[in-house]
Amino acid sequence: MAASGAQELQGRVAIVTGASSGIGRATAALLCRRGARVLAVARDEVKLRALSKETGAEIFAISLDNAAACEAVVATARKLGPIAILVNNAGRGGHEDGPIFDQSSAEWRATMAVNLDAPFELTRLASRDMRDRRWGRIVMVSSTAGEVGAPAMSAYCASKHGLIGLMRSVAHDVAPYNCTCNAVLPGWVKTEMADRDAEKEAAKRGLTAAQVWKERADAYPAKRVLAPEEIAEVIGFLASDAASGVNGEAMTVSLGSVW
Repeated sequence: MAASGAQELQGRVAIVTGASSGIGRATAALLCRRGARVLAVARDEVKLRALSKETGAEIFAISLDNAAACEAVVATARKLGPIAILVNNAGRGGHEDGPIFDQSSAEWRATMAVNLDAPFELTRLASRDMRDRRWGRIVMVSSTAGEVGAPAMSAYCASKHGLIGLMRSVAHDVAPYNCTCNAVLPGWVKTEMADRDAEKEAAKRGLTAAQVWKERADAYPAKRVLAPEEIAEVIGFLASDAASGVNGEAMTVSLGSVW
């Protein structure tokens, strides 16, 4: 069984969503270093261009909040070749505020569209290439919130729970074709989205964002939070030949904490 390393993904076409920053950007860069032909997808074209200049990734700026957008992403990726790797990382979070009785149905629908509907659409389409080529890797980026509930986060938590359920079903469907589907459940990672969440929490509690991050770090046995590159390394492993025996797994990456 081959160990993961430089150029092991040579020529394989990969889609990485939410690739303009954080975990998605780190993952796209890692897959490029390992030889994959990466289509990096996100809404922010300026940040995507910077990523492309740095890594050579192909880019596609689009919002994944509808099925037509997902179809366009897959069609664009297929211009590079048959799709071999799909990393469903794009996510919407930090928009909810308050308990369930104060939340709106519009907020629920907007969160589900990006966090759960888009991964379904992309997986439905991209997995056909993997099935036909008898090799594929699908990685869902969920969250520790996908296994643990949290107050005032009903849509986000439900979407991340749903992503794990989707993964477990897809894992059965693709297994006969030498393909795998797994999920990564990060804990607190220092990303732009998490920074916005920290600022929002700090404002509500009369703290600074730095104090909120310290609380998050102190809650972990290692007394620190994660870097995007640490999550990308786990995704890179799951996208490799070395992970051929790993299928249907929800891999928590949270420094020994459940949250």
